[in-house]
Amino acid sequence: MKKALFILFNLLTITAMAQTKGRFEVHDLGNYKLHVYYTNDVMADASYIIEGTDAIVTMEHPLFKENVVEFDSYLSKLEKPVEKRITDYHVGGTGKHDVVMAQGMKEFSEGPIYGGMMKGFAQAFGDAMTEMPTGSVTEVAFGTTESWAGVTFEFRHGATSDFPAASILIGDKAYYTHWTPAKAHISHLQVSSPAAIDAEIAEAENSLASGAELFIGGHGGAAKRDAVEFKIAYLKRMKELLAANETAEAFVEAMKQAYPGLPGEAGLEELGKALYK
Repeated sequence: MKKALFILFNLLTITAMAQTKGRFEVHDLGNYKLHVYYTNDVMADASYIIEGTDAIVTMEHPLFKENVVEFDSYLSKLEKPVEKRITDYHVGGTGKHDVVMAQGMKEFSEGPIYGGMMKGFAQAFGDAMTEMPTGSVTEVAFGTTESWAGVTFEFRHGATSDFPAASILIGDKAYYTHWTPAKAHISHLQVSSPAAIDAEIAEAENSLASGAELFIGGHGGAAKRDAVEFKIAYLKRMKELLAANETAEAFVEAMKQAYPGLPGEAGLEELGKALYK
C-alpha cells in the first residue's frame, strides 16, 4: 500500500494543474435524493449530498478550495440543515464541522501512510488545497446501521486490500465504495497486488448482493449494476490472464487483446508492474 500511495503522489505531482470546476447530477431514490458532485480534480474525486425530507447528510467533501466553494454554495441553496458529515475514504474540506468516520479510519488518516500522503499533496498543490479539518471525529463501528436525515447508513467493511474505511449502503438504494465501478481498465492504485484482485471481486459481489440500484465511489461518481457486473467479470478474466502469463509484458498484451479499445489501456503497464513485482 505504501508503494501505491507513493506512486499516486508522484502521478499527481506530475499532473498538477489549475482545478476545473465540477458539475452536479441528482438521482431521486424515493425517500431521498442523492446529489453527486463530480469535482473534475486531478484525482477524479466525487462528493455526495444525501437529501432527506427535512435534513441533509454530506459525504466525502472536496479537497481543493475551488471545489469546496462550489460544493458549499450548492449545499446552501438546498436550504436544509446538515445533520451529519461523513468522512470515509477521503479527508476533505469539512472545516470546523464535526465529522463521522468508520472505526479505525481516524488513526489511519493521521498515520504515516495516509498522513504522509496528505503532506505530500500539500507540497504538490500548495494553496490550491483547502485547510485540513479541525472538527471532532465520532467513529462508527463496522456492522452498525445509523439513521440520519431519515435515511439509513449501513457501515460495512470495505475491500480487505484497501484503507480501513467503510463500504456504506445508503437507504438500501446506493452502495458507496472507494472506487466507482466502471467499464474501463482498473488502475494499479486500486489493484496493487494479486491478492487485491480477489479482495475487489469479493467486495464487488457483496455490493451486488446488497440489492442497491446505484453504485457510487470516492473516485468516479455514480454507476448502475451493469458496471459492477462488468467489473467482476473483468477481474476474473484478469486473474486468469495473470496465471497464464509469466511476464508483465505478456500479461499487458493479453489484457489488450481481451479488451480491445477499453478505456484506460494506457495504465496497463503500471498495472502489470504492480502485479508482477
